[in-house]
Amino acid sequence: MGKNKALFLDRDGVINEDRGYPYKPEDIEFCDGIFPLCKKALEKGYLLIVVTNQAGVAKGYFTEKDVESLHKWMIEQFASRGIEITAFYFCPFHPEAKIPEYRKKSEFRKPDPGMIIQAASDFDIDLSLSIMIGDKPSDRIRLPQLKTFILKSKYTAEVDYDFESLAEIESVL
Repeated sequence: MGKNKALFLDRDGVINEDRGYPYKPEDIEFCDGIFPLCKKALEKGYLLIVVTNQAGVAKGYFTEKDVESLHKWMIEQFASRGIEITAFYFCPFHPEAKIPEYRKKSEFRKPDPGMIIQAASDFDIDLSLSIMIGDKPSDRIRLPQLKTFILKSKYTAEVDYDFESLAEIESVL
């Protein structure tokens, strides 16, 4: 059982507006409420860890290096606001990938728990004290001990979400 707790965040649709496969800083518009939510989480002792499926790599839209470069830039954007992102994890694999080396089923692709389990191991995280926030039904990670909350989005039906805004999520931290 780990000693840390984490706020796991999906990227596109939670941290930044989901505008279809963003991979450059100029593609990024941060979501309303993400910085206050992250500050509150840090004040309450959570590590901030981003877990994101990046099928755009598998589809040939951009490379893993592009993703890593964007994540480095995002870390700097958060740091400039006094917010430390502990880590980014991403899954470049997709079962229907255009690029053969990325065409596979992966336990790291959400809703499978690979990225969360890896982060828990890397940072000594107790998943029963942690929270996952996503904007799609596939962000409901297959780990019974991890609380997952889904934001209302273009991907959710009327009954598929838990909160309408990031500001509302602060109440569960």
